[in-house]
Order: sequence, then structure tokens, then C-alpha cells
Amino acid sequence: MVGTSAVHIDKDLVAASATSLVLGILAREESYGYAILKRVRELSDDQMQWTDGMLYPLLHRLERNALVTAQWSVSAEGRRRKRYAITPLGREVLAERQRQWEVVADALAQVWRSVEGGPARRGVPAGGA
Repeated sequence: MVGTSAVHIDKDLVAASATSLVLGILAREESYGYAILKRVRELSDDQMQWTDGMLYPLLHRLERNALVTAQWSVSAEGRRRKRYAITPLGREVLAERQRQWEVVADALAQVWRSVEGGPARRGVPAGGA
């Protein structure tokens, strides 16, 4: 996004949302680490820039908890890649996380609306409609 400065996202918020984001990305299609990092950037308009050091421990934890499976493959360019796919249990967890986030997002939206002069929403100046 041109002309938009990156927003620092607190590490607690990143940690809270990371599992849902990765499972959601993998629910659409199986993928590999670099592509997941790229997709997170796209989804956030470059506001969230995860690192390998953050993603891979999460993927390993999801694999240990049977929420994703991993399998080595070779790309068309001959590069070895570990591809991740969501499991049926991962889809169940994703659905539950989605319900939880909808409750949280709704509560936050009500708080933001109630705060006079609260933080500007995306594209709407503070105090705007």
C-alpha cells in the first residue's frame, strides 16, 4: 500500500492471531513457509511482516498437535519445500477460533464506537463516520 506506514502490532496480538491466520491460509490450499509469510503480508496490506523465526516454530507446534500435516516435495524449479496442509482437526479448531474472534471483534467494534474521538478506523479519520 503506497503512503501507508507500517503499524507496530503488539507481540501478544500477533501471538493470539497467528494460529488462526495460518490455519485459515492452509484451509484454502496447502502451502509452504515462504508462501505463508507472503500471504500474511498480502492479507494485511504489508502491515504484518512475520519472520521465519516466528512462523516455523508455530508450524511445528501445529504439526505436533495434529492440526496440520507436513510433507517434503520438490518445486518446479527443483527446490525442496516442506508443504503444509490443514487436517480435519485443524479445520475444527479453525471454525472454533473463527467463532471466538467474531465475538472479540464485535466487542471491540462496540468499544471503538463508544469511545469519543477513538482511534481512526482504516481510511476514516478520528471522529469521522
